[in-house]
Amino acid sequence: MDGFLSALGQKLAERWLTQLVLPGALFLATATAAHTLGQTQALDYHRLADRITHWAQTPAAPTHGGQAVLLGAILAIAAAAVLAAQGLGALVQHAALAADWRTWPRPLRQWAHTRVTRRHTRWRAAAHRYQRQLDADARTLALHRRRADPTPRRAAHHAMLRIATEAPDRPTWSGDRIHATAIRLERDHHLDLPVLWPHLWLTLPETTRTEITGTEQALTRATTLAGWALLYAPLTIWWWPAAPLSAAIALTARYRIRTTTDTYAQLLEAAARLHATDLAAQLGITHTGPADPTLGEALTHQLRTRTPPPTSEGNPPR
Repeated sequence: MDGFLSALGQKLAERWLTQLVLPGALFLATATAAHTLGQTQALDYHRLADRITHWAQTPAAPTHGGQAVLLGAILAIAAAAVLAAQGLGALVQHAALAADWRTWPRPLRQWAHTRVTRRHTRWRAAAHRYQRQLDADARTLALHRRRADPTPRRAAHHAMLRIATEAPDRPTWSGDRIHATAIRLERDHHLDLPVLWPHLWLTLPETTRTEITGTEQALTRATTLAGWALLYAPLTIWWWPAAPLSAAIALTARYRIRTTTDTYAQLLEAAARLHATDLAAQLGITHTGPADPTLGEALTHQLRTRTPPPTSEGNPPR
């Protein structure tokens, strides 16, 4: 037991150090450099070293009490910065997935509607080009008895996927990637994913749930990284090197959000396709073979919450 508690304490300490202290301390160091150097002497590291030396030579710095106060202040500010980054990351994730954009405040809702319309127009044009390329390749195969060069077809398909995997319904690529999973399951198997998922999650094998949970955590880390980019951005007012730093963090976060969202959507779709029959068996729905529209309709009908009928003509229940 002592060994277990020791190992657990070590893991918690490592996680606390890597996820709280180090990112917050780096932000605090950058903010200190921005405050000390300013725009005109942004890269004057001698000035920064002199200022730090001056702070270290203050009467309170060498004392144990002064060092304890300084360390406590650094840890508190670093933790506050981490919490702020996580809060901004939650907002970034909400905006990136944009599941409820139709309920946003009016200016944001109008912007989102305009963006969805533009993305849908671009996607429709790319889908038409892809379909024309498919038809051309089919004609080549029919007339000349040979397969056409797949490069143009793959390029047209990739151009369509860069916009969205299905017809856009949300203002962001990541939001549409998650939405595409629900669209495909509804079209192929008549499965309503929002209705199905809470029940399906309880029946999934532990390994599958671990994979999905790990991807969710990776998405949270990616959006938190975007939160750090938002925190670094205001420092450019005092120190211009914060601008490329913030931009690099933002680009890295964007890439990670898109890749983890794509992985998460694939896992959701695979879990629903593979284990819908297991859920049906637990619910007592007799079915043999793979999931088909009949099974999907039966699952959705049984799991969907029904609106209760009114008790009487306009009279509230007693």
